[in-house]
Amino acid sequence: MLQRIFRLPCYFGFVILLLTFSLLFNCCFSKADGFLMLNSYHPLWLDQFFLMVTNLGDGLFTLMIIVILIFLKKRKKATILLMAFLSSGLMVQMMKRVFNMPRPGLYFEQIGFNYPHFVNGLNLHSSNSFPSGHTASAFALATVMVLVFKKKRISLYCLSFAVLCGYSRIYLAQHFLQDVVIGALVGICCALLSYQWMYKSRIFKENRLLAHRYRAA
Repeated sequence: MLQRIFRLPCYFGFVILLLTFSLLFNCCFSKADGFLMLNSYHPLWLDQFFLMVTNLGDGLFTLMIIVILIFLKKRKKATILLMAFLSSGLMVQMMKRVFNMPRPGLYFEQIGFNYPHFVNGLNLHSSNSFPSGHTASAFALATVMVLVFKKKRISLYCLSFAVLCGYSRIYLAQHFLQDVVIGALVGICCALLSYQWMYKSRIFKENRLLAHRYRAA
């Protein structure tokens, strides 16, 4: 597993830098101040852009990718992605129930602050903010894609996809930065564990041995 990570510095290196910077940012600013700093620019075209981007972190998008992989007869890759998606989703939902933290809309209402950049036409949630499920799903998908497809050039594309999905949750006032950071960590960890389990499992080793014998015959 560590060898695989070290062979993908473009992805995991930038992930570590971004998460480290985000954690430092959280330590330096309050929840409200940090949120406002990340949401100072809100043109209409960017509203529409992130309304579309945020849907890529939806579970339906990941399930669509899984179906495509199965159709292309890449069943092991599809299985890893399904495991990462389900495990990250379960972890996120458990954490949401445990912490039950308010989302930005409700939080600002509670402290009496009139936030000026709510996006029109968006159904804002009020509870279960921590962590971000969309971000966990996006980073689980991106990390699995980087791990199973041995092509370094897709790393930055996958990272950009996941980061945009994560930031869209802040931009659309659905989550705070800490929700997104922990969601990203959950998605990455679940992807790594799913990959490790699948490629080290007895079932996979037996299938690979049978395939080798079949080709040799």
